[in-house]
Amino acid sequence: MAEHNGEDKSVDIRGVSKIFTLSAGDLPVLDKVDLHISSGEFISVVGSSGCGKSTFLRIISGLESATAGDVFIGGRKVDRPSVKTGVIFQESRLFPWLSVEQNIAFGIHKKVDKEGRKKLICQHVGLVGLAGFENAYPRQLSGGMRQRVSIARALINKPGVLLLDEPFGALDALTRIHMQNEVLRIWSAEKSTMVLVTHDVDEAIFLSDRIVVMSDRPGYIKNVLDVDISRPRDRSSVPFMEIRKKIYTHFFAESALSLEYYL
Repeated sequence: MAEHNGEDKSVDIRGVSKIFTLSAGDLPVLDKVDLHISSGEFISVVGSSGCGKSTFLRIISGLESATAGDVFIGGRKVDRPSVKTGVIFQESRLFPWLSVEQNIAFGIHKKVDKEGRKKLICQHVGLVGLAGFENAYPRQLSGGMRQRVSIARALINKPGVLLLDEPFGALDALTRIHMQNEVLRIWSAEKSTMVLVTHDVDEAIFLSDRIVVMSDRPGYIKNVLDVDISRPRDRSSVPFMEIRKKIYTHFFAESALSLEYYL
């Protein structure tokens, strides 16, 4: 088991199932999910809409409880949210009345003196490339810049695990690619374990060490693919396209649609 900076940042998901109880009856969402994620690993989870990807992420974070099974982070059972696990959502969820540095400062949960607090904020403003925008408000920022603020706020407590739930889904294509490169740079610097939920197969291949392919609801793991391509990755390379084809093969295996149409 790999460890970074002496801290175990591994994630173990053991037999996790989730059933939502609705007025119309029970709705199974996840079915006996088992997965080990090593310290410092970058994992992406892909699957069709409604397969339970976001619920899976919320259970890892402690924001949602499993109906059955357990999650362990660093060997400790997850039963509530923790500052050691950061979460970034699709929407930036910033406070519009706070500046960039005030929004980032809101994420500080550990005891630190005034000077240490100022230093932390400055470090994380620089980490996400927002130096010069400390006093700007969310309405004055682009979508990509707002997501950078969210990333800085999530990282400021040095979480061992960072969970990303479609964080770039609302961005334009060029900004999305830029943010993907930024996340890789931050991951390399921070050595966090990262788990990304995405609908974008190319994004998953570009970022991940491994890709988890989920079935339709109730979601279970159909396959886990290693991405044995050195970084930085060329999206037009043959190895990249081969992995893309493997993933789409899983998606279309039970579909009447033609796989060739999408490749």
